[in-house]
Amino acid sequence: MSKIIVLGAGAMGLAAAYRALTHRHDVTLIEAAPEPGGMAAHFDFGGLSIERFYHFICKSDDSTFALADELGIRDRICWRPTSMGYFTHGALHPWGDPISLLRFPHLSLIEKIRYGLLMFISVKRNKWSALEDVATRQWIEQWCGTHVYEALWGPLFALKFHEYADSISALWTWTRIRRLGRSRRSMLQEELGYFDGGSETLVNALIQAIQDRGGHLRLGEAARRVVSVNGQVTGVETILSRYPADAVISTVPLPLVKELIQDIPNDNLKDYDRIINIGVVCVVLKLKRSVSPHFWVNIVDNEMPMPGIIEFSNLRPIRSGETIVYVPYYMPTTNPSWKRPNEVFVDESVDAICRINPALSRADLVDAKVGRLSFAQPVYVPGFQALIPSVRTPIKGLQVADTCYYYPEDRGISESVRLGQQMADDVAASNV
Repeated sequence: MSKIIVLGAGAMGLAAAYRALTHRHDVTLIEAAPEPGGMAAHFDFGGLSIERFYHFICKSDDSTFALADELGIRDRICWRPTSMGYFTHGALHPWGDPISLLRFPHLSLIEKIRYGLLMFISVKRNKWSALEDVATRQWIEQWCGTHVYEALWGPLFALKFHEYADSISALWTWTRIRRLGRSRRSMLQEELGYFDGGSETLVNALIQAIQDRGGHLRLGEAARRVVSVNGQVTGVETILSRYPADAVISTVPLPLVKELIQDIPNDNLKDYDRIINIGVVCVVLKLKRSVSPHFWVNIVDNEMPMPGIIEFSNLRPIRSGETIVYVPYYMPTTNPSWKRPNEVFVDESVDAICRINPALSRADLVDAKVGRLSFAQPVYVPGFQALIPSVRTPIKGLQVADTCYYYPEDRGISESVRLGQQMADDVAASNV
């Protein structure tokens, strides 16, 4: 039996700890926050337990389904018909199916045909490796024309990726299109899933399984340093204690690795520095009434500084009958807007939903919460695959990964589970 320490109790860290325990290792899971879950963690929103950052399940999320089967919570996965909308030119339009595309008034017929063909091919293809070195802008414009990119994609990328907007990998964009496109009941109906009780259902099940197998959980205990001797990992120092280890699995964001793992060679640290991460300010609104019938609304409007809203209660029903809306603002933490007070983001968000649905007013706001993450979204540039450092580090017994390692897949619980399990399996295979 080896001593394994897992750093970070997000979905990846939880999955790694649980998997390592199934291999009969002695596992300690260390998390700086007072609660487990990472981006899937819940908070008390006026008596409602809800995710700090929205999550949903697609029909291709096989790692989530397999883990839910193991934990005995597969029956807690619920499916619901969902839809998308586009708010542009001052009006909300249905989106995401062939009929909505044909009725959309801001593209020509030939542009609609070319765009629909691209979406159809994107969903049907299993591999598209030629896109690895292509930017999304170039890809969309080649297939559909410049106007389609500027009308639909360009403004969204500008608000999500800012100065990096024209340098986002087409392979990553295609993978997102394919994942959502394959989560459909039919060509005309999207269908997404969620855990009854929210992501907390999965987090709690993992915590229970870890504890049942003798795992040790240390919450609110930030790691200070991963210790190694003669190129072999030997333990982890935290703000409270020191834990010996034969192997360490780090799932904390790469920008934090430099201070945490001081013995990694400089060449490896430079590899980590090449990965660009941007932050997110996520406003969560509780409203008396619904904004729209859609789960997701993309926004293309010069007067609205967010790329979209997610009306989460159109996926996971809220028993009180109230409406929950997420309004994410992605931006580099060096952007001057990052320092704006929470109240400014809330006011802008409320103004936006009232613009989307003029029947709403500020009197419909029940409550608001603002969450911030400094490292929320990796910037996937063309050729990103070659930039990803090895999970195994030069320090024997030490593995390092974060959400950028999911590429070309996007951030999500299923990818977290897959990579966490992979790292734990690697420890078992190496006979540490």
